[in-house]
Amino acid sequence: MFVEERHQEILRLLEENEKVKVKDLSKRFEVTEDCIRKDLASMEVKNLLKRTYGGAVRPDTLHPGHNNIVSTRKDKNIKEKQQIAKKAVELIRNGDMIFLDTSTTNIELAKEIIKRELQITVVSCMLDIAELFTTKKNVNFILLGGQFNRSQNGFLGELTRQMMENFRFDICFMGVVGADLFNNVITTYVPEDGIMKRDAVQKSSQCYLVMESNKFDFKANYVYATFNDIEGVICERELSEEIKKKLEEYQTKII
Repeated sequence: MFVEERHQEILRLLEENEKVKVKDLSKRFEVTEDCIRKDLASMEVKNLLKRTYGGAVRPDTLHPGHNNIVSTRKDKNIKEKQQIAKKAVELIRNGDMIFLDTSTTNIELAKEIIKRELQITVVSCMLDIAELFTTKKNVNFILLGGQFNRSQNGFLGELTRQMMENFRFDICFMGVVGADLFNNVITTYVPEDGIMKRDAVQKSSQCYLVMESNKFDFKANYVYATFNDIEGVICERELSEEIKKKLEEYQTKII
């Protein structure tokens, strides 16, 4: 099969499945994985696809079901978010000060903290999280104020950053839009949200990503951290050996 024929077949597979994997393409076309990677790199230059770690997606692909508005996302994939939250809460100890960013997965983590009756301090800039802690005396809750961002249902911007300035957190839990292992970047869509996330990472002894596993296939527009900045990732299911190996290279734990 000629190179152009292979490229056309890759495009057809992308139309059918939205993403392709290097290993699968290598077996399908009976060529080396390096050959497939060169194909994908060449096609990305032409804006025919977007490379991801271990494969590629269509150039117009966003994270499935993801948009910038919290109210439309918080009731989606609840089971997966709850599984992540149950793992994350095990990392928290009585007396900790933690930061929860504007993430719909962190809403589920807040619920788990309440169930466990942990004696901790929680800092957040998200109203959904603040509402959960209004009557819970065991949690010392601090809401960072400032400019209200309606799409995130929380406070972002310079005033919020100033309020965070003097805090130091034992752990922060960060939501993710895209986790690009290929380029070692962790991304979100809203720049103000990304700046807050970056500040929280820098002010935390440990930082964990709370993310559904399919976010390894996607990218967003604003980089707020690299995997070298992160203590670990918390996903709802077992990760592939390929992803595990790459995370090990970055010395990032899998919870």
